[in-house]
Amino acid sequence: MEGEWKLVRLGDHVDSCLGKMLDKNKNRGTLHPYLGNKNVRWGRFELQNLSQMKFQEDEHDRYGLLSGDLTVCEGGEPGRCAIWKNEVSGMKIQKALHRIRPLDGLNNIYLYYWFVFSANNGLLDPFFTGTTIKHLTGKSLADLQLPLPPLSEQKRIAYILGSLDDKIELNRQMNATLEGMAQALFKSWFVDFDPVIDNALAAGNPIPEAFAARAETRRKALAHGSANREVAKQFPPAFQLTDEMGWIPEGWEIKQWKEIAKLEYGKSLKGYRDGEGTIPVFGTNGLIGLTDKTLCNDEGIIIGRKGAYRGVHYSSVPFYVIDTAFYLAPIIQVSKKWAYYEILRFDINGMDSGSAIPSTSRDDFYSLWSILPSPMVQTEFDRIISLFYTKKKSNNIANYSLVNLRDTLLPKLISGEIRIPEAEKLTEEALA
Repeated sequence: MEGEWKLVRLGDHVDSCLGKMLDKNKNRGTLHPYLGNKNVRWGRFELQNLSQMKFQEDEHDRYGLLSGDLTVCEGGEPGRCAIWKNEVSGMKIQKALHRIRPLDGLNNIYLYYWFVFSANNGLLDPFFTGTTIKHLTGKSLADLQLPLPPLSEQKRIAYILGSLDDKIELNRQMNATLEGMAQALFKSWFVDFDPVIDNALAAGNPIPEAFAARAETRRKALAHGSANREVAKQFPPAFQLTDEMGWIPEGWEIKQWKEIAKLEYGKSLKGYRDGEGTIPVFGTNGLIGLTDKTLCNDEGIIIGRKGAYRGVHYSSVPFYVIDTAFYLAPIIQVSKKWAYYEILRFDINGMDSGSAIPSTSRDDFYSLWSILPSPMVQTEFDRIISLFYTKKKSNNIANYSLVNLRDTLLPKLISGEIRIPEAEKLTEEALA
């Protein structure tokens, strides 16, 4: 098929424009949000904390984005791109980006995947200018050469690859929703103490002033029958006052983390970046590779030890931790899922030990207090969260297969190595 496809100059098949120069002293007009290089990732946009720039009326068409436009990075990682879908109205682009609007005969999604294919295979590199900092100028962009199948075939290729990416993104969104549900449940049970308040209201027990506002919300939930009374049976019906933590559910304990768990040092490891093995390897910022060795033989919590940003991570399977991170070793029996969400509330990056490299202080961590739920409530929390995690794991496994299929089909479709009906059949089977 590739031999039948014309090799064309990109500039002859698109309308392209470099974004507006940011100059606060010279720019005139009204403020509008704009995208810069940092906002464009492969296939998606980072739209938090958007900056604004002044644009005049006669600049809106030139620098504005329409749905379907391809935004391409001029520098940074030249060629990195995503398709705009009107996520924010009135969006403009800054000079760090090209706006590419395909003309009749060129499908925008096919063009996006051609950029992905070309970047992965170094086909854009000869068109870059600069030595230390690479750029893809407007002239170089126009001179790019791409195979141009008939439009009907472009659309079929776009649909095949797009269907796989859509499913991958749907699974990611489902996992984000499940994680949001888990965090909401933790907050309801262990921060707001909703089931305890529900029980206290039902029993006519006094509600501490600290929970008065929340009690009004829960009173309405009880009146509408939206409170889970079956779950609430596992919680106490009253609060007790403590010197260290104020009002806590009756019968629950308060403990410092030096009584709950130890922070054990990870160990150095070679070869994990090569991806050999099936055991996840964690560092200070999360998953960094795979190995065939195990440091922790059960689920567990990883806490960043060194670096400007140190995260908290959870592994549902046996794992390895390198020496830039700690792993949690419980002293008493405690739900690790509860412990994970509790530790997420702490300011780990504020626990600096004072060394030249920012490092998490174990003493600071051990001095923290937590309200320890009853074993029965911890067990119930584990049960519910495990259902979420089982679904997340299923989605992750599915995405692993879908990503592999997409990455296998992409070069073969763009180069014409595989016939489209064959690729369609493989995709249909994977999405079934």
